[in-house]
Amino acid sequence: MNSNEFYLKRLHSLMGVIPLTFFLSEHIFTITRAIAGPKAFDAATAFLQSLPMLYGLEILFIALPLLFHGVYGLFITFESKNNAFSYTYARNWNFYLQRITAIITLVFVAWHVYLFRFGGAGLGQVTTFAMVAKIFADPLMLTLHAIGFVCAVFHLTNGLWTFLITWGVTVGPRAQQVSQFLMWALFAVLNAGGLVALTYFRG
Repeated sequence: MNSNEFYLKRLHSLMGVIPLTFFLSEHIFTITRAIAGPKAFDAATAFLQSLPMLYGLEILFIALPLLFHGVYGLFITFESKNNAFSYTYARNWNFYLQRITAIITLVFVAWHVYLFRFGGAGLGQVTTFAMVAKIFADPLMLTLHAIGFVCAVFHLTNGLWTFLITWGVTVGPRAQQVSQFLMWALFAVLNAGGLVALTYFRG
């Protein structure tokens, strides 16, 4: 690995963890407000819409970093040699699933933003409980969002585990084993909160 590739992969790692962590955290917090009822959800989305320079913040701190992470991630994905079927170790499977969920998450995020942020669902900008409920009334839409959500959470939590290794935070088998357990716990908690919240839009 030459120095350019080394720094590109470091930047790719950083540009995935920071914006995706923020993007998912914000979305999970917002959709879980649906558990408290339509008014709580609408208040949360109204607050986000009221943020100053919202479009600039979204482009600079979410869209551009994720675009770089996604495009360079696709290059890494198609360049990598996956051997999960030949060597069925947990790390090999995690590596393989990280690449698969990278593609699914990239497509899902683009589709989700198109539907909800740019009115692709034909309902304008979807920022109210009633509008989201109308979309999720279609079982296929709800199922696809649930699948995309789980893939995004896996990509984030497994990515956080490898991020800690790559950046020298968890050194040694014991530290990496503990961090992996914590990431699996985080994966379970985030999915539980997000998936349960999705069902509240169905009434």
